[in-house]
Amino acid sequence: MPERTATAIAHPNIAFIKYWGNRDNFLRLPSSGSISMNLEGLATQTCVTFDPDQEHDSLIFNGTPSFGKALQRTSEFLDIVRELAGKRLFANVTTENNFPTAAGIASSAAAFAALALAATRAIGLNLDEPALSRLARRGSGSACRSIPSGFVEWQKGQADSDSYAYSIAAPNHWLLVDLIAIVQSEHKPVGSSEGHSLAWSSPLQNARVASAPGRLQTCRHAILSCDFEALASVIELDSNLMHAVMMTSTPPIFYWQGVSLTLMKLVPRWRKEGLPVCYTLDAGPNVHLICQAGAEDKVKLLLSGVAGLSQVIQATPGGPTRLEVDCTLDSRE
Repeated sequence: MPERTATAIAHPNIAFIKYWGNRDNFLRLPSSGSISMNLEGLATQTCVTFDPDQEHDSLIFNGTPSFGKALQRTSEFLDIVRELAGKRLFANVTTENNFPTAAGIASSAAAFAALALAATRAIGLNLDEPALSRLARRGSGSACRSIPSGFVEWQKGQADSDSYAYSIAAPNHWLLVDLIAIVQSEHKPVGSSEGHSLAWSSPLQNARVASAPGRLQTCRHAILSCDFEALASVIELDSNLMHAVMMTSTPPIFYWQGVSLTLMKLVPRWRKEGLPVCYTLDAGPNVHLICQAGAEDKVKLLLSGVAGLSQVIQATPGGPTRLEVDCTLDSRE
């Protein structure tokens, strides 16, 4: 058979209501639901080619061959795709990011969302959105939220079959701006997968999970009604709760840097002064400042006076994971 290749583009997402901790680590079934916004302007592009003459998978990331854990994680995910397709074909995977990797900007979410679409189409599968979201979840839980468009909710579900994400509002529903204050662009010392496995060692995780449905409802309503004050209150609370679990796990995980905490103190003060801005942090030190469109220039001006930031990246609500190329190469028979 000829080579099959496909290229997909996916956006990372910023979680408003966080995913932290699994009830099933193998299937990555979450302990509670979550809500996020895809980030237009930030993207992962992944090309997958299944080659019948190849004897193992290969991975090139940002122009450099990758081995070790990165390649192993990619191959394990491709094993799931191969099983779904009933084909034993190995792949060349080439992937590129236009944003910092493994620094708390959901790089793994974009990576596995793009890989899920590119790999399934390259091997001859055409999954619907829920099935693609479920598949992406197996590579990285938050990847399931990068599959649909705009503002997205990941339902906890009862099992693998109903734990997937869906869009609750289109990207143009609410013109929010995410200003990502980059505190640290290097790889974080503790990856999210490891952190998820430690969540239940925190005495706060049970309380966080038990109260999650209320925060989900508040956040969902805030998005649908474009209520910024309600959104600000709930996402700051939820971010603080997740990091409280991290810091009280065994061993504890401290993602915040000094400037992270500085911003967490400044942002509510700016909001009290009338600026529609709030903060949230994923599993990393970088601070996402969510503001209403029209306020971003003022927020960027204020950020320019904060020492310790290497850059500020701007993003807006983004679309779904999409196919860039889907074709058959006829160079091999």
